[in-house]
Amino acid sequence: MKNYIQLIIGCSLLAYGCQTANSLHTDSGVADSLSVVEPIYVTEPVGHDSDDPAVWVNPADSAQSLILGTDKDQDGALYVFNLEGKIQHDKVVRGLQRPNNVDVEYGLMLGGKPTDIAVVTERFTHKLRIFSLPDMKPLDQGGIEVFEGQTGKEERDLMGIGLYRSKAGQIYAIVGRKTGPTDGTYLWQYLLEDNSSGQVKGTLVRKFGAYSGLKEIESIAVDDELGYVYYSDEGKGVRKYYADPEKGNKELALFATTGFAADHEGISIYQTSPTTGYILVSDQQHNQFHIFRREGEAGAPHQHNELKVVRVRAAESDGSEVVSLPLDRLFQKGLFVVMSNDRTFHLYRWEDIAGTELQ
Repeated sequence: MKNYIQLIIGCSLLAYGCQTANSLHTDSGVADSLSVVEPIYVTEPVGHDSDDPAVWVNPADSAQSLILGTDKDQDGALYVFNLEGKIQHDKVVRGLQRPNNVDVEYGLMLGGKPTDIAVVTERFTHKLRIFSLPDMKPLDQGGIEVFEGQTGKEERDLMGIGLYRSKAGQIYAIVGRKTGPTDGTYLWQYLLEDNSSGQVKGTLVRKFGAYSGLKEIESIAVDDELGYVYYSDEGKGVRKYYADPEKGNKELALFATTGFAADHEGISIYQTSPTTGYILVSDQQHNQFHIFRREGEAGAPHQHNELKVVRVRAAESDGSEVVSLPLDRLFQKGLFVVMSNDRTFHLYRWEDIAGTELQ
């Protein structure tokens, strides 16, 4: 959940006790028996291949918030849905060349005005595509090239993205690719700012991030409030770094290393307060999510122990997003959006995910 939303909506984040399916697991984190949590809505299908969602919270009326989702194809699109999963056809961005992941950030200063943005990784052009919210107008003059100077195609093929808004108000894009080096420079971070003409430019500020070499790095999530970035090193675990480039490139944690069927995928962060909450990580081949404590343990903020496992109806989920704020009468305690491999995204109530085990 982005810090900027807290400021513009003025809503305090509360801890909730809720009712959901049972979850039992062993000390290793492997699920013994799990009931399936059902979605409240399933979106209308995209044209080809759903992949990654994001959520824009409307500051004037949270019930009019929007869900964004990529359609990962060479003739792909960025879809826009309402909170009932209905396509908002006038806002859909078509003609993208394999859009992979998407993220949302609030208040980028363009032309002297704060502008909410959606940023998409366009894999086949090696560009970031940037659109204003909620009207979905392009702000990138055709796209911002990234991973320039890399020689192999797959070392430039864009995959994951996480946007970070610093305490000083600077907005960064942290991006990953299909493959890359194992020397700690897999992810590249770009400062996004006005090019003096009301459009967005990107400036490379650092290269960082360990990589196991096992599969790839796609899912990236940023905790604006605490200043951390998390990413899934598929087949290995979840890695944690500082999001602020001035704080250096030391790895702070590697967790979620056991109990996964195969791929570590979508990461999302639910806040119960400015400093507490949960980190949800997709176990793609098991159709379930492992949930970890956001703040770590007492005296060990980078020790993220597993709290529970939740099985969902969505199949083989690549991407997910969670909102910690009340949105409408159905999503009063937050919304969890999960990609499913049938060209849709599933919408869950937070209380159905949290159950009795979480706040």
